[in-house]
Amino acid sequence: MKKQKAKKAVALRYESEKDLAPKVVAKGRRKTAQKIIGLAKKQGIPIVEDPDLVEGLIALDWHQEIPPQFYKVVAEILAFAYSLNRKASSE
Repeated sequence: MKKQKAKKAVALRYESEKDLAPKVVAKGRRKTAQKIIGLAKKQGIPIVEDPDLVEGLIALDWHQEIPPQFYKVVAEILAFAYSLNRKASSE
């Protein structure tokens, strides 16, 4: 039987007028991860599942900007989230 990995979650914030790069604003494993995911769903915040990205981001400190090696993938995720927000606001 394959052992299931513990659930992990990382939340990022990016405010273009004051941040140079997205920052880690929440992170956790197991119950904390479930709470982060639950709050995001409740607030209508898009959730992207990418285990490799989460593994890299969870190692960062709170309020730390993401390092350059994550810029491309996080930019793609943010672009996707912004397009969902635009679509939802126009409907």
